[in-house]
Amino acid sequence: VSLTLEDAVKRALENNLDIAVQRINQQTYDVDIANVRSVYSPTLTSIVSSQSSKNASTTTISGAQTGQSITNSTLVFNGGIAQDVPWGGGNFAAQLDNRRFETTSATATINPQYNPTWAAQYTQPLLRDFKIDSTRQQLLVTRINQDISDLQLQQITTNTIANVRNAYWDYVFAVQSVEVSRQSLALAEELYRNNQTKVEIGTMAPIDVVQAQSQVAQQRQALVTAEGSRRTAEIALKRLIVSGTSDPLWTSMIEPVDRPDFRPEPVDVTAATQRALESRTDVMQARMNLAANDVTLRFLENQRLPQTDLQARYATTGIGGTRFITEGSGVNRGQIIGIEPGGYLDALNTLFRNQLPTWSVALNVTYNLGTSSADASMAKARIQQNQIEVQLRQIDLQVTSDVSNAAIQVQNTAERVQAAQAARDLAQQQLDAENSKFGVGMSTNFQVVQAQRDLATAQNNELQAVLAYRKAVVEFERVQQTGNAGNITVISR
Repeated sequence: VSLTLEDAVKRALENNLDIAVQRINQQTYDVDIANVRSVYSPTLTSIVSSQSSKNASTTTISGAQTGQSITNSTLVFNGGIAQDVPWGGGNFAAQLDNRRFETTSATATINPQYNPTWAAQYTQPLLRDFKIDSTRQQLLVTRINQDISDLQLQQITTNTIANVRNAYWDYVFAVQSVEVSRQSLALAEELYRNNQTKVEIGTMAPIDVVQAQSQVAQQRQALVTAEGSRRTAEIALKRLIVSGTSDPLWTSMIEPVDRPDFRPEPVDVTAATQRALESRTDVMQARMNLAANDVTLRFLENQRLPQTDLQARYATTGIGGTRFITEGSGVNRGQIIGIEPGGYLDALNTLFRNQLPTWSVALNVTYNLGTSSADASMAKARIQQNQIEVQLRQIDLQVTSDVSNAAIQVQNTAERVQAAQAARDLAQQQLDAENSKFGVGMSTNFQVVQAQRDLATAQNNELQAVLAYRKAVVEFERVQQTGNAGNITVISR
């Protein structure tokens, strides 16, 4: 399977399991936020009850002869709604109570009697819990933690991109090392064949072939080692870009398309440092931790205030039912002379006409005497605030140091590549010269073999230098948090 560096990065962003785990972790914060916000969901309540009691009559005014019993039956159906509002820490509640009362007492003037009551109440904190309360504090902190989780995903993504690039270049280096080993083996075999030809025509002693034969064996061993390194590097790359062992790429052989060319560009340390201080996730996470602690500090400061709640309540009651009209009133009631039918609708009519209103306004104040737990918690939060501020300065210093060190590595490895390229050119020239002299009898097998070894070493050194430069560039990008392909600071592929 042919694979470019860009394709490898895209595969990692789609399939990397570390990124997948962090994405799942982010979803838990959506659940946490929904859980906290559920406090603001309305709550419905309802009560249905039935009660019946039978009591002995002990007086004539109870509505029955002395010694007889009176039966009272009550049916209740109540429904209400309550909700904490997301602003100001207030609470609203409304309730409709319905009561039906029926009795066997002869003194009852309305029987059965319906008493619906509608009441609404609002409680508003004026000091404590007004600007911020525990629910809003949890909601703000959870949202900040969600943002921190986003930063952690960004950090994992950036590190994954850097790891994929390094693994890709490691694999390219391993593939090129195999190619160099094969070239070295081909040169050694060619020298061995030439020496055998010279032995056959009598211009070289058979003992001189042994050295060339030994060089062939050594180069074959080097090729086997290079092949093993290539397979190991390939597995390391696959580990970062496949979704699992069922991914077809896991069992396929990767053919890298890109090659680590060398195009050095100037490094602007000042601009890179500024970019890192603005973009690094560890810097941003420290700032968010500072913001979260500030929210907690504001909440604890608010909890030190007196609990001062303004409570307003308004209610209205209705009454209805079958009315019994008698000749007298009170204890001097006579015979029933008429019945005025009525029911629950009459009670509701009285309720809606607001004929029997009740209202109240109250101010409830609670104040802690002495030191409260909020004082100790606030003192601890202030210490944590100072600690985070120091950590933020420490991170700024670390970021500046990381960028400077990474820039030095880019510059040093660039110089190393230039030196390695010059050494490889000289080694090639030396081998060409030795081969020319060997052809006219002015050089020996030893000198040719040594020149071949020197060239192979120089070629590997050049590959290692270019690989080191590429990794230095990747690290320079990583410490700036510029892992995206469109924001490469030093060099593009």
